[in-house]
Amino acid sequence: MLPVRYLAVCALLGLAAATAAERPIASASNLDGLRIGVDTGSAEEAFARAHFPNATIVGFSASAADLVLALKSGKIDVVFGDEPPVVEIVSAEPSLHILPEPLFGFPLGVGFSKSSDVLRLAYNRLLTDLHATGEYDRLFARWHDPKDRHMPVIENDGAAGVLRMGTTIGTPPYMYLSDGEPVGIDAELALRFGAALHRRVDFQNMEFGGLIAAVASGKVDFISASIFITPERQQRISFSDPYTNLNAVAYVLRSRLPTTNTDYSAIAGAPLDAPPGTKQSLLSTLWRSVQKNLLQEHRYLLVLKGLWQTTLIALGSGICGTLIGALLCAGMLSPRRTLRLPAALSVYLLRGLPALVLLMLMFYVVFAAIPIPAAVVAIIAFGLHFGGYCAEIFRTSIIAIDAGQQEAGLSLGFSSRITFFRIVLPQALPRILPIYKGEFISLLKMTSVVGYIAVMDLTKAGDLIRSRTFEAFFPIVLVAALYFSLAWLLLKPLIAFERRADPLRRRKKK
Repeated sequence: MLPVRYLAVCALLGLAAATAAERPIASASNLDGLRIGVDTGSAEEAFARAHFPNATIVGFSASAADLVLALKSGKIDVVFGDEPPVVEIVSAEPSLHILPEPLFGFPLGVGFSKSSDVLRLAYNRLLTDLHATGEYDRLFARWHDPKDRHMPVIENDGAAGVLRMGTTIGTPPYMYLSDGEPVGIDAELALRFGAALHRRVDFQNMEFGGLIAAVASGKVDFISASIFITPERQQRISFSDPYTNLNAVAYVLRSRLPTTNTDYSAIAGAPLDAPPGTKQSLLSTLWRSVQKNLLQEHRYLLVLKGLWQTTLIALGSGICGTLIGALLCAGMLSPRRTLRLPAALSVYLLRGLPALVLLMLMFYVVFAAIPIPAAVVAIIAFGLHFGGYCAEIFRTSIIAIDAGQQEAGLSLGFSSRITFFRIVLPQALPRILPIYKGEFISLLKMTSVVGYIAVMDLTKAGDLIRSRTFEAFFPIVLVAALYFSLAWLLLKPLIAFERRADPLRRRKKK
């Protein structure tokens, strides 16, 4: 009952697979032939592919915590990332080390659609005003100082509407969550931009690789997530004036450095405030994890919000898919060829498309120009996918009922509709429900990919928590337990209905 994506992440917690030669890593120029971890769609990925042709490039579409986990478990040898977030990561993980020289540097900019020159010029005016007043320097100094980080009060009446911002929430200081709200340099600049335009900022957390497609297709008004201004990206979208320059760096395990006499294995997984070698009880370790992953910064609110979204999307998709499946089934069983063929073609199409591809098509193509909430798009997409399977489940169960049952009802003077609902359907239900339950559980697990279109579901909540705590075990096990519990709870009504529909049970009660 666990999503495939979470089973894959859990696999990283096991023993490391056979790795490349454990040769020492002295510098960023000594990486060819190794396994390099990068964010999918990032400038670091393009750099790695261009400069290390003999290396194995491993792309991740989740959080920085997954890259750290893969590095510590031996799945990759080195990670490329933006310097400020990497500094935060390494400061929280004593077993990691940043290689001395930077990989490359690029200016950062805010991305706009090619047709949004008015917004882009307005953002440039904001940057000019911030420089002129000195607020720009104070802003960057505040967010780069861990002791002084706070979001100032930015007045905004929101009278002119909503400004949709696509971003990827990760680690400080550029964009991260604190008390459930996006904060950091990119977040503050966005809020100041919204205030200048009198438009409330709607932060939409997306996978990094989908940001440029989102702004180019009009799903968001602008994107900002420490995005390097590169010639390739400038062909797709327009950028604001650069608001800072950023280096990309590489980091590795300290044990892979050429000269190290320190044994870091004893403290690699220990809390920073616990002296090395201190033995802690299981309960104290568990309580510390609860505090760090749930209580600190009210992170349990992320879990509750994600759980609610997952439940809502699963139930909505289930109801929508059941209705769609019933309509398609009626079409396939219709004596009219004009109804039967389109219904059969639709079922083949819906069953042949992967759920994630269908979700992307709905979000970026079908509803690209329609201001519809991403959660509603997810319900429609998963409902269509589920409906294709439901239609075939309904059809095969109905045609399995002997044709004589239909004929008997008609001979008794019942109409075709009454015969179906009173005689055929009650006999088909015991065949439908066992398979329907399995498909519904598959639907629930499929919803774990809605984070690709900026929906804050249960899986995304776990990713966000791991991106702040860099703990793998507790958030993954928590999310896995919640998926299991949710599946069990949602199946209870179906199991009860299946028992009531079973004719053998009804006869035993009599």
